[in-house]
Amino acid sequence: MKIKEKTHRYIEWISPEDMHTETVQWLSELNFVRDEQDFLNSLVKHYTIQLADAGRFEKSKAIVAAILDAEKEVKILMKKIQAHENQLEIMVDDIDQPKMERAYKETHKELMILMQHYLEDYRGLKKQLFGLISKVIRKEKQKSLLS
Repeated sequence: MKIKEKTHRYIEWISPEDMHTETVQWLSELNFVRDEQDFLNSLVKHYTIQLADAGRFEKSKAIVAAILDAEKEVKILMKKIQAHENQLEIMVDDIDQPKMERAYKETHKELMILMQHYLEDYRGLKKQLFGLISKVIRKEKQKSLLS
C-alpha cells in the first residue's frame, strides 16, 4: 500500500484532537531539526579544511548545499504547519462546513506526506555528512599515529 493510500485512510477518521497533537509533534520535531542543523553547521565549520581536500571537495560541497537547502525548507515547512495549526478551529467550532473541513483534512494529509519526505531526506543527508566526517576523523587519527 502506498503512503498516499495509507494517509488517505488515516485522515478520514482522525479526530481534530489527534490532528492538533500531530501538528504540535511536527513542530517539535522541526524545532529539533533546526537545532541539529546548527550542530551540523558547526561540524562543517570545524572540518572545513579537511572537507575541502581535493578528494572530498565536490561531495562536501554538495552535502553543504543540501544542508543549506534543508534549512530553508524547514523554515517554510514550519510556517505551513503553524498556519495549519492556527486554522484548526474550522474542525472544532461546531459549525457545519463540510468543504472547509474536507480542505483542512486534505491539507493535513499533504503536510503529513511533506513531513515524511522531509524527514527521510534529512536523515539521508545527515548519514552522508556523518559518513564523510567519519572518514576525515579516521584519516586525521592515522596521520597522528604515523607522526
